[in-house]
Amino acid sequence: MEYRSWNIDRLEELVGLWNREIGHDFPMGNDLFKQNSFVDCNVFTEGSLMAVNEDNQVVGFVVAKRWQDEINVGISKETGWIQVLLVDRNYRNQGIGKKLLDHAERKLKESGVNHIWLGKDTWHYFPGIPSQFGEVAEWFEKHGYIQGTKEHDLDCHFEDNEMVAPSLDGVEHGLLKIEEKDEFLSFMHRCFPGRWEYEAVQYFQKGGHGREFVVLKKDNRIIGFCRINDSKSPVIAQNVYWSPLYQQELGGIGPLGIDSNERNHGYGLFIVKAAVLYLHKRHIRSMLIDWTGLVKFYNKLGFEVCKSYDSYFKKV
Repeated sequence: MEYRSWNIDRLEELVGLWNREIGHDFPMGNDLFKQNSFVDCNVFTEGSLMAVNEDNQVVGFVVAKRWQDEINVGISKETGWIQVLLVDRNYRNQGIGKKLLDHAERKLKESGVNHIWLGKDTWHYFPGIPSQFGEVAEWFEKHGYIQGTKEHDLDCHFEDNEMVAPSLDGVEHGLLKIEEKDEFLSFMHRCFPGRWEYEAVQYFQKGGHGREFVVLKKDNRIIGFCRINDSKSPVIAQNVYWSPLYQQELGGIGPLGIDSNERNHGYGLFIVKAAVLYLHKRHIRSMLIDWTGLVKFYNKLGFEVCKSYDSYFKKV
């Protein structure tokens, strides 16, 4: 077995291995894998590795990440991520997975990382280990990883009948206009610094013009937001990753947030209703909300759990 550096020339082979092993539940495409595991500037090339057999075939790989972007949104450089670790089922129980994990952990630690998450990375695939892969969770536990929270994806299919626009006294919703970009980013920096702010900045850098953000206004001032995604969005967003599993186009909802000074007025549910409406107007009927623990909140709109994940981390 030979271990080689992370190389985009192996893209199709890596995607093929992914789909053979977990594509039934998480179908992967070349564009998505390239976006998340090569183009993302936070991919830690030194900590990522491929296992290649005697026939020069990729039979395993690990993708490591650490914060390397120049944008300052408050994400710690001491945090690292294992985005994915995958080994061909015909080559398991031979120490390949441990070799890949040890390499990623060692390189991350040498770079100054002291806290490693499984998933949850920038341009992530998973917010943890998918719950149906219990043996994978046990394997990581044996290697020192500690279980944290449980996260969920929820979906819902809405019928073709016309939807009534939600209304609430004192506030109004609308799609973000490009001329409101600076105000919106200031709102995100003030109210939601970190990952959500970073994703908003990245959205505009990738050519977004505003149609993916429903904003909530009070006295003509932005006090909340909800992101929506579809096949025309400038990036492949996390809540539409697994769209091949759906017969119709899949729309994504989230994240959403309300200014902490404006909460407890029903604004959160209101803006999600608005988000559903905007996607419905685009003739999208299947919708998904990813990476949340607020199951009962979204149940109110008909969303039900479709995938679950167990969060894991390790201090090194």
